[in-house]
Amino acid sequence: MNSPSAALVFRAATLGDIPALVDLVTSAYRGDSSRQGWTTEADILDGNRIDPEVLRQDIERPRSRVLIAEREGQWLACAHICEQDGGGYFGMFSVRPDRQGGGLGRAVLSEAERIVRDEWKLPVMRMTVIVQREELIAWYERRGYRRTGEYKPFPYGDERFGIPRRDDLRFEMLVKDLGACS
Repeated sequence: MNSPSAALVFRAATLGDIPALVDLVTSAYRGDSSRQGWTTEADILDGNRIDPEVLRQDIERPRSRVLIAEREGQWLACAHICEQDGGGYFGMFSVRPDRQGGGLGRAVLSEAERIVRDEWKLPVMRMTVIVQREELIAWYERRGYRRTGEYKPFPYGDERFGIPRRDDLRFEMLVKDLGACS
């Protein structure tokens, strides 16, 4: 592991973290601040990236964890993992735009996979990615995820998840075998 990720501390989010989580996630995907990094969705979506009520439900439900990565008390990244359909589900993955490209994302993904595989004993990790995000899909493929050809519609009309700037958005399911033992 490289030295920047060695100092990372991971913890589960609490309800008191919701406002700061909304800010972190929004900064990574929406508006001008997101353009500092490569994960921006500012050209395809406006509005919210995460809804505080959805986040509250994610924090409170069983077999669900919002993971925060911090160094010296400074929040750098977050992700949501949960059990879904007999496997792990990975989402809401956000790294501060000014810290992207330095290995933080790999460290967070690795920790999420460890929790799902070792603590929850689940055999696979799944996620959905907007198909127009080819560079992001390629990043996941380099980490062992494969495209399934299974697509889900974008929630048009539900502004809790953003206001689309185009009418052809949809998600593709990606999957990775974690080799968990039951």
